[in-house]
Amino acid sequence: MTTAPATGVGGRLMQATLTKRIFALLVLVPMLAEARKFYSDDPLPQEPPPMNVENVARYRLDDYYDFFLQTFAEPGEQQSKKKGKFEHVPAGAVNTLGEVPDNSWYTNRIGSRPMTVEELVRGPRKNNAPASEGLWTIVSAKTEGITPGFTIQDTTGKRYLLKFDPLSNPEMTTAVDTIGPLFFHALGYHVPENYLVTFRDDKFVVGKETTVDTPAGGVRLMTQDDVTNILKRVPRNEQGVRRGIASLLLSGRPVGPFRYFDTRSDDPNDIVPHEHRRDLRGLFVFAAWLGHDDSRAINTLDMHVEENGVKFIKHHLIDFGSILGSASEKANSPRSGNQYMYSFKPAAVQVLSLGLYVPRWARLDYHDYPSIGLFDYRIFEPEKYRPEYPNPAFDNRLSDDSFWAAKKVMAFTDEHIRAIVAEGKYSDPEAEAWLVKCLIERRNIVGRTYFAKVLPLDGFSIAAGNLTFEDLEVKYGFKPKREYQVEWSQFDNEAEKHTPIAGASGLALPPQVREGAGDYYAASIKGDDPAKTVTVYLRKKTSGLEVVGIDRTW
Repeated sequence: MTTAPATGVGGRLMQATLTKRIFALLVLVPMLAEARKFYSDDPLPQEPPPMNVENVARYRLDDYYDFFLQTFAEPGEQQSKKKGKFEHVPAGAVNTLGEVPDNSWYTNRIGSRPMTVEELVRGPRKNNAPASEGLWTIVSAKTEGITPGFTIQDTTGKRYLLKFDPLSNPEMTTAVDTIGPLFFHALGYHVPENYLVTFRDDKFVVGKETTVDTPAGGVRLMTQDDVTNILKRVPRNEQGVRRGIASLLLSGRPVGPFRYFDTRSDDPNDIVPHEHRRDLRGLFVFAAWLGHDDSRAINTLDMHVEENGVKFIKHHLIDFGSILGSASEKANSPRSGNQYMYSFKPAAVQVLSLGLYVPRWARLDYHDYPSIGLFDYRIFEPEKYRPEYPNPAFDNRLSDDSFWAAKKVMAFTDEHIRAIVAEGKYSDPEAEAWLVKCLIERRNIVGRTYFAKVLPLDGFSIAAGNLTFEDLEVKYGFKPKREYQVEWSQFDNEAEKHTPIAGASGLALPPQVREGAGDYYAASIKGDDPAKTVTVYLRKKTSGLEVVGIDRTW
């Protein structure tokens, strides 16, 4: 049996690095004499305001080093089995309801509150698209490699990273880099403002001090001919118009990517090891749904920002060109999302079979939509999904982490999905319809897969003298209506001890709960699988009973 306890601030603080543990002890000393499961401010809807952080070093990450470290080592604290028993490390950065409080990593949106279609398609964008009037000044450029790009400044002084589609797949990269931030913003993450733009070749002027690298390793001033040569590698329609994705530079000072394990030593606010953050463990489910196989550290960015007079580090996901069937510079390969770039077992199978074994994902007859790349749902199995290489946070996920994420995925309606995909401005309606179908089907597969791993009860409240909730498997039609067994108890918050209430069963509040003098009560609920339980904790206040905590076993 695996148990996910309702974990308060104290439990999270104890997962800090050495320096932060000293700080944590100073915070916890007043609590030690009166340790308890719940505190007066539980459940926390948001974390306390961050401490001011003045000095933050810029962290640099070598992509090859990260690949070899994650592939051949096991950084961070791992889930483990000892003497045949699974000893799990529960998620941190959660409140007593098992939800992620708003913080510098995450903001609750879809699944936590209603979101309109208009809000979803606006996403993080705040009317900051590049000015259409006047020229865009190129202030730096990437001229080498498969995917060229510019840093531009518009006539208002705003700066953007401008990226393009590959010649082989017009619309593909620009569409997904428009759609991706909308999904991940709705899911709660901090992402850049990306704008789909169209332009003609005479839209650009080269800055007076803009340089480009030379083949000999030097630099020289950029010329208009360089712009012309770069744009030759960008698709253009019959009217001479090209597409690009303009990503507004993030506010603050960039201080490097975050890692999916450990914490930043120069950030006193970063106290939960990243491999144990629920918002990063659950990111696996979102990445699987959206085919974000390039969800690695290099595609994240920490920014040293100042908000409300406080300086702190804000954590972002960036670069969504490799999702939904795209690999940025080309269509995704069938392997992507199905197998790590290097994995011993598949390699051994190929050797032993003399290369005759062909995995299922390689045999699928994929639809040929150049603007989509390779995206499908027919063989999609979320638990078998693989990013480009191992990710400690993904590997540490537990069933309650995946359940939390699956709730968010299922909150997207068909209408939501269609509206977000439409922002990609596909010229082929069949390709757009296929992408919508894949996302809807993959959404449903995610829900079926992860709701089945726990007793998927959610949305607890007190109404008309009863404990009420939604069974998400029943709500979404994955299971027929079922019966529940309920055991009530009075709960001693200081001793964390349950005293059963004799004769109390069912969802109606027992008289002892309605009229008793105790402060806390609990209802343990079982369905058709006795190993899967949900224990709901109620706290009595002058205004009535409130749901204060949830424990799950599976």
